[in-house]
Parts: sequence; C-alpha cells; structure tokens
Amino acid sequence: MNESLTVLVLLGHTLVITGWKLVGYAGTLMFTARWFVQVAASSARGETHVPPLFWYMSLAGSFLLLAYFIFGRNDSVGIISNLFPCLVAAYNLHLVASRRRAAAPSEPATE
Repeated sequence: MNESLTVLVLLGHTLVITGWKLVGYAGTLMFTARWFVQVAASSARGETHVPPLFWYMSLAGSFLLLAYFIFGRNDSVGIISNLFPCLVAAYNLHLVASRRRAAAPSEPATE
C-alpha cells in the first residue's frame, strides 16, 4: 500500500498519493465529519447534544488514522495523538450501551 497510486502537483507542490494516504485521508474525513453530525444533532434539539453516531465516527476515524500512522508512516506521534481519542470514544460508546441496557424493559421471568 506504499506504492504510488498517483502524483498530483498542487500550487507548485508535488503530492504522492499511496494506499495508506487514502486510509489517512478517510480517517481525517471521518474524524472531521463527526462535528457536522454533532452540530446537526444539537441544532435539531436546540441545545448541545452529542449523539452516539458522533462516537462511532470518532472510533472509526481513530482506527483509520491509527492504521495509517502504524502501518503507513510508523509515526509514534501520530499513534499517540490518535490512541487517546480512540479510548475516549470506546468509553463513551460503553456508557451509551450501558444506558440502553438499563433503559430496556426487563423480560418477564419464566418459571
């Protein structure tokens, strides 16, 4: 995935696109798009709100960026900077799941 897929020249700068860079771009896009989800959810409610989709997108974006920094770049700074948001998103999704389990009607006991 480190082979050059295409080369772009933008404003006098050469940009080499590889498979790993596409993974990194997808992670960045996912991580950025989650804010649009949060703004839309807050706007619909008329107050600040972070929907579960925000955390799913955070987790997906973090995993994609971790893959890019681990396998594509071998960059410890990128790994560390994306590991913490991954853990936070996973914890928040755990809280969402716990709340849903607690709110679910319990099944009647069968004896």
